[in-house]
Parts: sequence; structure tokens; C-alpha cells
Amino acid sequence: MKTDTRAVVIGGGVVGCSVLYHLTKLGWSDVVLVERKELTAGSTWHAAGGFHMLNGDPNVARLQKYTIDLYQEIQKMTGEPVGMHLTGGINLAATDAWWEFLKNESGRHKVMGIESELISPTEIKKLCPIVDITHLRGGIFMADEGHIDPYSITHGYAKAARLLGAEVYRQTKVEALKPQADGSWEVITDKGTIRTEHVVNAAGLWAREVGEMVGLQLPLLPYEI
Repeated sequence: MKTDTRAVVIGGGVVGCSVLYHLTKLGWSDVVLVERKELTAGSTWHAAGGFHMLNGDPNVARLQKYTIDLYQEIQKMTGEPVGMHLTGGINLAATDAWWEFLKNESGRHKVMGIESELISPTEIKKLCPIVDITHLRGGIFMADEGHIDPYSITHGYAKAARLLGAEVYRQTKVEALKPQADGSWEVITDKGTIRTEHVVNAAGLWAREVGEMVGLQLPLLPYEI
């Protein structure tokens, strides 16, 4: 285990591994991820994995497009499939207001470089025969929507990060975080201590407990639905 590094990411879910990869992509090769069990052992393993690009916030829409493109980047970089399925998606409009919204979004997509197509109820029926189009005004079809295997993309991020110099420590529990006078941190684990410049809390369901190690009260609570 490294004893000195530039950043430590706590949590081995899809978010933690994505953060690790992006740090390496930006040139921070001296970074590590610490996971107390196995990668995706938290909420990631049972995530639905659906992805889409329609969003009223243009910045979020750009981020969603970036992420979908990133999945293919990771697959190409690692040479392994990430469980991505581009099935395409249709957003339906049954009211005048929502139909106007979809038309506005279609115009904005052209400016943003996002591929989408306004389609009629008849075209919707051809694409998805089980839909009752009686009260539909139309819809918007986006070919780059679908679903992905959360387990595969998480391991894809981790492998890509390793290829760029990062290290991943599994079965390693973080027991304490100690801030130092010079602004650095000591990450105390059951396998040893890592001194680092930055700590990223990506612990998901346990992010609140990680925050409490340094006196932060994060409003996070897992619940069953």
C-alpha cells in the first residue's frame, strides 16, 4: 500500500471509480481508491442502470451526453465490454404543454449536438406497438438512450484508472481521517495509513459515517422502498 499519494477516493461504487478515472484522465496518476469490501458492494450493484439525455437543464443534458459518450470511451480504452445497450428511448406527450416542451427541447438539441427526432403518434406505434396512442400528441425519439450494467462499467472505470497509474485497494476499511496542520490528511485504514493532499468522500450509503469522521453532518440516510 502506498503511504503517500495526491488523492484518496473512499468508496468503490460507480461514482468513486468514475472520480478515480477522471482524476487520472486529468493527469493525477498518483491517486488511490479505498473500498472496504468489493467494488460495487454498496448500492451500485442493484442500480437499474438506465440512462437518457432529455433534461430541462441544458447543463445536465450536456453532462448526460458526455457520460454516454464516456461509456464507449472506457470500453475502447480497456478492450472489455461495459454492458452498454443502446436501445433508444421515446418520451411521450399527451398534453399540449408537454408537446411544446418536447419541441423546444428538440430545437435546443440541434444547437447542443444531441441527436433527437420528433415523431408522430403513428411513428410511436411503429417503434413500440404496445403503446396506446389514442391521446398522444407526439413524442421525441433519442437513439442514444438505453441501459448499462452497473457492475461492468464500475470495473471498467477502475481498470481504465489503473491503466493511467491509479491503484485500487479492496477489502480495506477506512477507520479514521486525521487533518494535518499543513492541509494534508492521514487516512487511517485497517491495512495501514495513507498520507494524502485530498480526500474524496464517495462512500454512498456510508458517506454520512465518513463525514462524521471529520465532524461533518451530511443529510444522508438509506431507506427501503
